[in-house]
Amino acid sequence: MANALQQLIRERLDRKSWSYGDVARRGGVPRSTVHHLATTDRVVRMPQAATLEGLAKGLELPLDTVRRAAAEACGIHVYGTPSNAADGGAAPAVDPEVDVLIASVQKLSADDRRHVAALVESLLDRSPREK
Repeated sequence: MANALQQLIRERLDRKSWSYGDVARRGGVPRSTVHHLATTDRVVRMPQAATLEGLAKGLELPLDTVRRAAAEACGIHVYGTPSNAADGGAAPAVDPEVDVLIASVQKLSADDRRHVAALVESLLDRSPREK
């Protein structure tokens, strides 16, 4: 069974009758990168932001759509409201790093989550707070 990113790329290539090279040229990413993301069974880590931006441009899809598919392919469920809300209104801005962090923490063991929580608390304590 294809992962979410593979499905997204394959559907777009089929619908537009594009090749990996077509997407790569339009997005300014290497053809080998497009091929790898379209054919690899398991994406081990999130692609770099520039890769996702180029892939989105090459596929002529919103960046958020490509980012969510890549996260799902990595086994990360991205929380938050998509940028194109179904009600036609503008959705609140969603920080993709926050989405990935939230989803990633849930994959940790209970003990590791406690360590992450302690780290976050220590970072918040040393950060200047707005009043």
